[in-house]
Amino acid sequence: MVRRAFFLLAALALAGCAEPLGGPRLGLTPSTGVAFPGGGGGPAGRVALLAPLTGANAELGQALQQAAQLALAAPGAPALDVRDTAGTPAGAAAAAQAAVAGGDRLILGPLTAVETEAAAGPARAAGVPVLAFTNDAAAARPGVWTLGITPAQQVRRLVGAATAAGKSRIAALLPPSPFGQAMASALTAAASAAGLPAPEIHIHDGSNGSIQRTLRDLSGYDTRRGPIDAKIKEARAKHTPEGRQEAAELAKTPIPPPPFDALLLADTGEKLAWAVSFLGYYDIESPAVQILGPALWANRALRGGANLNGAWYAAPDPDARASFNAAYQAKYDAPAPLVADVAYDAAAIARVLAASGYSTSALTRAQGFAGVDGVFALQPDGSVRRGLAVFAIQPGGPTVVEAAPTSFGGPGI
Repeated sequence: MVRRAFFLLAALALAGCAEPLGGPRLGLTPSTGVAFPGGGGGPAGRVALLAPLTGANAELGQALQQAAQLALAAPGAPALDVRDTAGTPAGAAAAAQAAVAGGDRLILGPLTAVETEAAAGPARAAGVPVLAFTNDAAAARPGVWTLGITPAQQVRRLVGAATAAGKSRIAALLPPSPFGQAMASALTAAASAAGLPAPEIHIHDGSNGSIQRTLRDLSGYDTRRGPIDAKIKEARAKHTPEGRQEAAELAKTPIPPPPFDALLLADTGEKLAWAVSFLGYYDIESPAVQILGPALWANRALRGGANLNGAWYAAPDPDARASFNAAYQAKYDAPAPLVADVAYDAAAIARVLAASGYSTSALTRAQGFAGVDGVFALQPDGSVRRGLAVFAIQPGGPTVVEAAPTSFGGPGI
């Protein structure tokens, strides 16, 4: 079984929750199993933070801890019990067991999907909810929520926007990776939910040659171009001035559009640039075809040299996190890494619900939460509904195609 850990998707896999920033701020004291006081506690009891304070992801763990402490620096917030997972499944399981034994009533974290699966056992056995930071939806289950921004959330938002723009036949060219597989599954589900035809999904093998061949097959280029080429050949075979003129006129014949009007890509960097270089060659062009892609495309470096002008991606509105970033910068003298958003929001949920407790009904309240990266709501099955914006890539920077909803009931959440 392929183990997926999408938490480092340019850190765009991570998002947040609840209430304005403010109140006194706590400093960072790196340690394991130490409770940091909140603003006085609440009847819901202490909460645990499971983070990799040692090991390869220790720097990320420190950012998670700092963000959580920032969220809990307010009157009425519960105390925070920080537990080191060392970034391993065994460490996460031990940390969860210790948190449960210590009486913690809610677990924030851990970071990755494999750590989440390890921590879920002891937490669920004790009836302690888990707000995990991974965006791997496979780790979600009743009582265990994955707060990271998932491929399914992005694809569902894109399908909604494409449908609103009159696009109904969606295809995909995807990489042979867990992320590509997740995007494929998400597109199939989203198209079905929207009442669209089943999408044509092709997976390349990772080589440039395969990307070219697969795109050619997916677009039906030979079928679209073949009849025109055959007529040109017949005209040239006449070996007359009239035949040559006829062939020249036929060469100007527009190629019929491909059998789809929206195309989902998920590669980045060199592979993406290679795929995009063949779109025009195989007459896959705007406005007939709308190119769609992941939130990763918000990062220019990950787009590489690909000319994606006009392509759409779904992601949080970066302006929404400005106040959080400012508060984090003021407290820790560094900009908030995107990985910190989800930890702040998970801790903010703990603060908001401290007076009433962390029951399933409280955590899955219909109105959801207004987070650092937009609105979202926890669902009983462990999934998360999330409001994302849709952006178009332009030379001067992305422009908003559809704004992120500010409450539930709008598109894409």
